[in-house]
Amino acid sequence: MEQSIGRLTVRQKLGFGVFDLGGNLLFSVMGFWCLNYLTDTVGLASALAGAALMAGKVWDAVTDPVMGYISDRTITPLGRRRPYLLAAAVPMGLTMWYFFTAPNFSTQTGLALWAALALIGFNTFSTVLNIPYSSLTPELTGDYHEQTSLNGYRFGFAVFGTLIGAAAVQPLVDLFGGGRGGFSCMGLVLGALVTLTSLLTFAGTKEKPHSRSDLPREGFFATYRAVFTNRPYVILIITYMLHLMALTLLQGIIIYYTKYVYNDAPMATPAMAMLLLVAMVFIPVSVLVSKRIGKKLTYQICFIILAAATCGIFFLGHILGKPFFYAVMVFAGIGVGFNYVAPFAMVPDTVAYDAVTTGSRKEGAYYGMWTFFSKMGSSLAAFLSGLILSAGGYVPETVQTPRALMAIRLIIGPVPCLIFIAAIILVRFYPLDEKTYEELMKKAGK
Repeated sequence: MEQSIGRLTVRQKLGFGVFDLGGNLLFSVMGFWCLNYLTDTVGLASALAGAALMAGKVWDAVTDPVMGYISDRTITPLGRRRPYLLAAAVPMGLTMWYFFTAPNFSTQTGLALWAALALIGFNTFSTVLNIPYSSLTPELTGDYHEQTSLNGYRFGFAVFGTLIGAAAVQPLVDLFGGGRGGFSCMGLVLGALVTLTSLLTFAGTKEKPHSRSDLPREGFFATYRAVFTNRPYVILIITYMLHLMALTLLQGIIIYYTKYVYNDAPMATPAMAMLLLVAMVFIPVSVLVSKRIGKKLTYQICFIILAAATCGIFFLGHILGKPFFYAVMVFAGIGVGFNYVAPFAMVPDTVAYDAVTTGSRKEGAYYGMWTFFSKMGSSLAAFLSGLILSAGGYVPETVQTPRALMAIRLIIGPVPCLIFIAAIILVRFYPLDEKTYEELMKKAGK
């Protein structure tokens, strides 16, 4: 089937984008709160908490390519991707509630097994939702700049969802009495919101009909061998894995930094809100910048800003205090705003590159492997955070030793900074720009 190239209406873009309000709410809640919830509320040792998070993420990553392969080969009256939004919406909300309902196990082994299994269930339904959703992008439009615009709408909702996930957790937990009961009720409320946004995108989008002749004919391993011969995609996917690894380190440690460096845990909420509000403002700015200087340079701006912000916090945050930290959060928000649209506007270009060179469209395979690598980056970050905290002698809910404080500062400073620098260097080798893309479309006769 020929890819759609026409302009999309605002209604179509809103219907597509609203899903990521819930999708990034999930990402935000788990990124900002998951590790701290397991260590400080559930009572799981930091190293075991990091291992449980990594187990859930590795399972999540492994199932992503499988889900991409399945959705590429799905034929239903509702389309290839939308049926999965309908099927997984309610289970996704319920598994979020279950994860934040801590059990009363008396042993660390029992808690670690529960956490790993709960995260595996949670991440399974996340995969069933997110891979088909992301695979819709290149099917809706093949226009180079329209892809950027579509993802601008998507990530406008995404930042709003991230803001809710960052700012609403603590107030909801407090509203419902705090502690384990408060987290359980918070998980139920936010899980219901995730379910709602998934159903809204199911209702607000429409796929063109497919026939059996449209489907990829390669087997599972042949499909993914072909994906890894796509040089622009490989460069981009490794860059994005580094990007997510560094960002996950930052998200997960902010609550520890404010709680133990400043002795002010509640300030994490306004700090994250400031960062995300600035990011929301700069998403449309990044779309305009991308049209002028290109997607690759726009993506590099994100890394430069975030690398500078992490260095600033490490060297000066504990000296200059809270006002400086808030200022750096505002500055980092510019980088976060630039980090949303560019990579997701670049992926469809690499999919089109493959379609022209191989004659086969494999959106699900590409987005399945995309999330595989991104989740591997997130899981490595969670595991690394747990190891560094454990090596620093971190003990929950107590005054931290200088060694433990240094561990927290390392996770918010030099470690992500070095990863951002590696991403800046790697993405320089990404070869697709607007001129190259237009030449590909001419070659394809589109």
